[in-house]
Amino acid sequence: MKTIAVALLAAALAAGCAAPRDPSCPADARELPLQALYGQWEARFDDLPGAAVVQLGKHPEYAGVRGTITRRADTSTKTTVAQLAGDVDDEGALSIDESLDGRAISGVWSGTLQPGACGREFRGTWRDAATERTHPFVLRKTVAQEGKP
Repeated sequence: MKTIAVALLAAALAAGCAAPRDPSCPADARELPLQALYGQWEARFDDLPGAAVVQLGKHPEYAGVRGTITRRADTSTKTTVAQLAGDVDDEGALSIDESLDGRAISGVWSGTLQPGACGREFRGTWRDAATERTHPFVLRKTVAQEGKP
């Protein structure tokens, strides 16, 4: 009997029938307050070494975010800092443009809020504008800005 109960529980979890969603956690990035994006994030790119540090804050010109991404140097490359600007689009995706020189777009981010992450994790694709190569990314909140979520 215990084996059947365990099997039923495993099947329910695999089918997405886990505990009800926490009502305080947004189901979609469109439900996320803009201020929840402010603060420090860690960005990891599939097949690229190390993590990058993303700092986001209020965009001064529109309802969005502006900030930087710092990719740490390894022994063969130097640390780079690029500018970021973006928002949550009409479909609920986090869309960010990245620029190494402050004028031309060098990378484009498109990610979705992960279920159950309470606004603290996005997953998606980063595209290098120069080569058109894409890399899956995970963006996780590490430090909130000024006591905001």
